[in-house]
Amino acid sequence: MRRFSADYLETTRRGMWADSREALSDLQLGECERVLDVGCGTGELTRVLREETDGTVVGLDADTDLLAAAGDPTVCGDATRLPFAGDSFDLVVCQALLINLPDPEVAVREFARVATDRVAAIEPNNAAVTVESTVDAEPTLARRARRLFLDGVRTDVTLGSDAADVFRDAGLSVVSTTQYDQEQRIEPPYDDAAMQAAQRKATGTGLAHNRETILNGDATPAEYDALRERWRSMGRDVIEQMQAEAYERRETVPFFVTVGEVQ
Repeated sequence: MRRFSADYLETTRRGMWADSREALSDLQLGECERVLDVGCGTGELTRVLREETDGTVVGLDADTDLLAAAGDPTVCGDATRLPFAGDSFDLVVCQALLINLPDPEVAVREFARVATDRVAAIEPNNAAVTVESTVDAEPTLARRARRLFLDGVRTDVTLGSDAADVFRDAGLSVVSTTQYDQEQRIEPPYDDAAMQAAQRKATGTGLAHNRETILNGDATPAEYDALRERWRSMGRDVIEQMQAEAYERRETVPFFVTVGEVQ
């Protein structure tokens, strides 16, 4: 399974569920006494779940460093071998976990084993992410960089829109699938995170971090080097627009909230 830093998780989940939590309605959180958030990371979803129910929400992750930020109660454990007896929770839920597992059905079967009522997965279709920007080159370069990166990832990055099939294969009865679009905007006045993101573009640091994965796919080293050079040039344009307080960017990530009932 791929692992992520606390900074990455906090950045990519910033603002999620801030505008609406309607897509979570079929989780029936108000009726839950015990909820398990699997692969909780630093607890972005865990905190939302705790706000939406008076019951106990337990966060579970394999990375103890991430769990330190999730808030108690938390448990260190593997999503495919949950350290709980059967029927321990009313609801078991995960966010952006199944797309990073080589065999997501194994995890969903474990979710169903420890759940008495419902299982839910909040998963993106990472191939359908869109970027709009006042820097003309950015949407095209972002699309190409994403495609090359995802070509090198060995798990199903589009799983969100097809999670219902995984649920059925795991023996669950699908209740609903609801799309929720996470939007992340950068606009004046720029915060520290936006400034740091611009610097990473201008230096090519972000692409350098993903070089191994990109080269795992169809890209050649020469293609990667050419992309990085164009990426750095685009980053310098971003910084120039920021200095004039003219830069704006919107990224939309489609998530799919799939809910299943335990048979």
